[in-house]
Amino acid sequence: MPIYQAHIHVTLRPSVLDPAGTAVQSGLKHMGYDNVEQVRIGKFVELTLTAAGEADARSQIDRICDQLLANPVIENYRFELKVLAEA
Repeated sequence: MPIYQAHIHVTLRPSVLDPAGTAVQSGLKHMGYDNVEQVRIGKFVELTLTAAGEADARSQIDRICDQLLANPVIENYRFELKVLAEA
């Protein structure tokens, strides 16, 4: 079976307040970076898995994100998938 690597980005939905992002933006302003308009904090996950094919890998990653990595009520996710090795 092929081995796939996924780069998963999880971010808060635009309608959700981001207190961590606000704190970072405030810190940047105090450091003199007045040109930073907005900061949003998210998560990056790198995941490697084996799957029968690309469609199967995408399906598994979607389920993993929905069930564990992201809270679908307040977060969005996207991922890029690449083949690391063919079996």
